[in-house]
Amino acid sequence: MGMPPQGMQGGQAPGMGMPPQGMQGQQAPGMGMPPQGMQGGQAPGMGMPPQGMPGAQQPEDTTPANFQLGTKLPAKLNVPIPAHELNFDDEKFLRLLAGSISLSKDEKKKIIESIPRLKQTQIDELIRIFEEEKQKFAQLSKKHVPQLEKLANQHYNDWMDLEADYVKAEKATEDESKADEIRKNLGL
Repeated sequence: MGMPPQGMQGGQAPGMGMPPQGMQGQQAPGMGMPPQGMQGGQAPGMGMPPQGMPGAQQPEDTTPANFQLGTKLPAKLNVPIPAHELNFDDEKFLRLLAGSISLSKDEKKKIIESIPRLKQTQIDELIRIFEEEKQKFAQLSKKHVPQLEKLANQHYNDWMDLEADYVKAEKATEDESKADEIRKNLGL
């Protein structure tokens, strides 16, 4: 391979590297500068795709959906709060606890059972946390609503199960008391 064929310089194929005769220092028509009326070498209307077109980036709607936790719960909650010496609205606390989607059914039950042993600062802090949770979830945008509804339904069902457990336990205690009364009357 040594030397390039005659007429070729530096191993380039004919017509490559050097412009054709008569066009030295000039560019072929339509090359280089965009036609008048076009900026940046783009065809008219190109650049940002029109809204609604594939590839168009729509800004996310961050408007709060105002999703309210606990709205699915019945007007009367059937979970008794144990006797306590604390100063708080039992019904409000129970509604906030029932509506919470950050605690499991078992955790909610443990909180209810622990109320007589809690300090005032602890119950106040729980109420603050539940209210803050409710507020934060209300601030989420509409794109989160399907997931929030799913979570709210799951926690609603859990709460209804918890209420059913308390009703069963109350009924069993009531039945046992009646049986004791009957035994006592019979002298057994």
